Amino acid sequence: MRHNKAFNHLGRKSGHRKALLANLANALILHKRIETTTAKAKALKVYIEPLITKSKDDSTNSRRVVFSYLKNKEAVTELFRTIAPKIADRPGGYTRVLKTGFRQGDGAEMALIELVDFNEAALASAPKEKKATTRRSRAKKAAEAPAEEAPAAEAPAADAE
Repeated sequence: MRHNKAFNHLGRKSGHRKALLANLANALILHKRIETTTAKAKALKVYIEPLITKSKDDSTNSRRVVFSYLKNKEAVTELFRTIAPKIADRPGGYTRVLKTGFRQGDGAEMALIELVDFNEAALASAPKEKKATTRRSRAKKAAEAPAEEAPAAEAPAADAE
């Protein structure tokens, strides 16, 4: 029975699952964005977010704890030197999972998982473009409607006099 065992086992034994998640976490830390299946991305999110929180405290103990999960010196160094200072003021939610469609070969649902503060394109362009287009379109409609109604309203008043 599997009572009270809520996490996704990903169809693997525990040793294989731990190695898989450690490798995915290393790739995510080093590349800042990876593409994998949606199930693995969601499992990775649960796996890596506590490690990123642990990296905010740059102590020997926290480095050892994170290394015990990642088993890669370069990834631990990258996490503590570049990622931790950038997310220091963020209270959580360090990763984003974006669904990208289905894989050609087997139809598995694919997703892109990325570190939130490292997607410069999304941080810089998306909010500005969206606000600008929304305001422009509304401003035009609002400006045109009263301009058209005002002369029509004035014309009958002039005829009445």
